[in-house]
Amino acid sequence: DATPGDIPAMLRHIQATASSPEVIMLSWHCDPDKAEIAIREGAWNYFAKPTSLLRLKVVVERILDKRVRDQNHTTVALKRERIVGHARPLQDCLDQVARAATTESNVLLTGETGTGKELFARAIHANSRRIAGPFIVVDCAALPETLAESMLFGHEKGAFTSAEFRTSGLVREAHLGTLFLDEIGELPPPVQKVFLRVLEYHCFRPVGSTKEVRSDFRLVSATNRDLDHMVEAGDFRRDLLYRLRSMSIELPPLRAITDDMNEITCFYISKISSAQGIPRKGFSPDFLDTLMNYDWPGNVRELINSLERAISMAGDEPILFPRHLPTSIRAKMARFAMARSQPPPKPHAPPPLAATSPPPPPSKVPEQVGSPAAAPLLQPLKEFRAEHLARLERMYLEDLLTSCGDDMRRCLKVSGLSRARFYALLSEHGLRRG
Repeated sequence: DATPGDIPAMLRHIQATASSPEVIMLSWHCDPDKAEIAIREGAWNYFAKPTSLLRLKVVVERILDKRVRDQNHTTVALKRERIVGHARPLQDCLDQVARAATTESNVLLTGETGTGKELFARAIHANSRRIAGPFIVVDCAALPETLAESMLFGHEKGAFTSAEFRTSGLVREAHLGTLFLDEIGELPPPVQKVFLRVLEYHCFRPVGSTKEVRSDFRLVSATNRDLDHMVEAGDFRRDLLYRLRSMSIELPPLRAITDDMNEITCFYISKISSAQGIPRKGFSPDFLDTLMNYDWPGNVRELINSLERAISMAGDEPILFPRHLPTSIRAKMARFAMARSQPPPKPHAPPPLAATSPPPPPSKVPEQVGSPAAAPLLQPLKEFRAEHLARLERMYLEDLLTSCGDDMRRCLKVSGLSRARFYALLSEHGLRRG
């Protein structure tokens, strides 16, 4: 049986084959962690042995039916304005966007801050039957608790001291369109209870009104917080989370799609240059190399801000260089360069051999013409980068496990990693737990 950490890499390897097969996993152990990771990583189903052949037959028939429907389905180009790139994690998200756009189910977008959750919400709207309707954005983090109900559901004139006019509310404005609740984890607890009923019946009563109003909206919500953890802590309603998460799409961080960095950088440099009315700037290879090696905690949003700053700092220069990037990025990359340039610890010298004859002199390698006598044999840059990034990644994981006392829940909270990704990294570096 595979360990939990082996499952993501194993499934990715199988799904990367030409036919992209569906995967049914069978295990002798009833392991909830394995089951959760398998489903999150794209397995069709997970069964504990022994299982009946009839049950497996039903699942296989469903898979075959889906394959037939997919083959007969006419492919339509997905509208994906400003969503740039073709890396596998991004393509997986876009496939889910296409599926979500064909339904009326509530969708929950999760991922780190700056990953473009609003762009994906707009893509769902733009590819749905509601495209002609409004797309209403509600920033839940900016809703004052005392006015949240009024802003969402509207109010009658005179409902409270400052209510000089009647308002319809943002939920009503989303009628026949899409309501996007950004940072849903910040929704005040009193409003969570009210909104649960709104999701169920699509009816609500404006503040100060005696009549209910109906709004036919489709809900897409987003958060960078762990809503399951908030539920356990009593900060978010479990029943509301179930309503929000009819479909769930987890967006990849920028560091997971660095293969698209060149395309993303070109797109935003062109966009920024056009907005500023200046000729489009190019960039040096070491500029792109810096972007690819930085970990981008602020993701695409941080990248856009950094490119805007680099273009401003470059002035009339036609080419962007690393020196044009923000000081914080250059300082972090300098620290990384120093860390990877430190020599590895010297191994302990072996005990002397009891040999009577002296060892033979080292053979002399003929020098190449024009090359320095002491020039070392260097790895390709890609191998060098991967080796040293892996070393730093392992050091981080070891420190994380030590500081959290091997408490997986704490490790996930501190690192910001998903459970599946965390187990995959542990497996890659031979740090399996449990």
